[in-house]
Amino acid sequence: MDFDIPKETQAFLEELDAFIEAKIMPLQNKDDNQRFFDHRREHARTDWDNDGIPREEWEDLLREAIKLADEAGFYRYSWPKELGGREGSQLDMAIIREHLAAKGLGLFNDLQNEHSVVGNNPFVQLFKEFATPEQFARDSDALLNKKMITAFGLTEPEHGSDATHMDTVAVPHERNGQAGWLINGEKMWTTGMHIATHCMTFARTSGKDGDAAGITCFIVPTDTPGLKVEEYLWTFNMPTDHPRVSFKDVWVPEDSYWGQIGYGLRLGQSFVHQNRIRQAASSLGAAVYCLNESVDYARKRKPFGKPLATNQAIQWPLIELATQIEMLRLLIRKTAWEMDRMDHKEIEYKLSDKVSMCNYWGNRLCCEAADRAMQVHGGIGYSRHKPFEHIYRHHRRYRITEGSEEIQMRKVGAYLFGFMAREPRIKD
Repeated sequence: MDFDIPKETQAFLEELDAFIEAKIMPLQNKDDNQRFFDHRREHARTDWDNDGIPREEWEDLLREAIKLADEAGFYRYSWPKELGGREGSQLDMAIIREHLAAKGLGLFNDLQNEHSVVGNNPFVQLFKEFATPEQFARDSDALLNKKMITAFGLTEPEHGSDATHMDTVAVPHERNGQAGWLINGEKMWTTGMHIATHCMTFARTSGKDGDAAGITCFIVPTDTPGLKVEEYLWTFNMPTDHPRVSFKDVWVPEDSYWGQIGYGLRLGQSFVHQNRIRQAASSLGAAVYCLNESVDYARKRKPFGKPLATNQAIQWPLIELATQIEMLRLLIRKTAWEMDRMDHKEIEYKLSDKVSMCNYWGNRLCCEAADRAMQVHGGIGYSRHKPFEHIYRHHRRYRITEGSEEIQMRKVGAYLFGFMAREPRIKD
């Protein structure tokens, strides 16, 4: 088994680093853009008087960085070739996201809102795999040119971890002689609604609570009458773009969905599995950053006349982190490599337990690394003049989102103890 980074991936990392130094860092250092990354970052990013959503100047800066990355050929690295990408593999993306997160905070990669010069964009792969030829012809150009920006409406106020119990429903409804659907319900944590043009709205169209089949993924324009952002939920890490959204007699034409009627959870599973493995890689990279910064500080700081690094109370927790980082890296890369060797739609039932292992342990390890970095750095580590508190607050979210760590451990247990078979839950 070859554990070396593929030569073409290593070459890409070197090109990426050169691009960041030549184009992205000058933009970050221009004017006072550094306020978005230093101790002022939370205030600089947050429009406190406008529901706590991101400030326009912050998102304008992110868009400018993405434009530079796209023009240079980096942003769409993982996208399918027919959508302008380079079809970067899951293994490639795991390596790249660890590499970028290990650099720390910066305009090149700010995970608070999934910004990166190498885009994550799981919606693109999801669309390619599940859209019918008619849906592809209708929506691919809009997706490609960012005329269609999608939010993800799966979680509900009363149903988070179990999407098969869903209160949002859609029923056939004719309006002005045109066939369509009438949607009623509520969604929570519908990230990105302040800029989204469409909301991927999962609704039950048949079956009963607990059935994996019978749920459909509707593509609802955000300006549709009856769709309303009720409130933006302020979080541990600000700004927020995570609202509660209501759907009251929202009508859409008959063909306003992706995939097939009744098989929408397949799209949801596609989204979370791509996000889980890539989040795990980012959490790993952030843990590497926290470890490296702590080791460097412990070697330089000399209380009582000798370096902190000579104290075993400092060494041992960092040694444990270093060991866990090495083990996690191998698991993530092996799992990503296995994902690349099977059909995208098989991942849900053949490999989802391994993806869950990577994700829940990676997110937990990152929080432990950030907490340890604060402790090693002492008072300055607890301050906002170091990035550790930001890393902790951001990555703490991932122990809940995309499936809480308890739910992901439940998935692992289901396969480990034979409660779940490695075959599709939803069958054609």
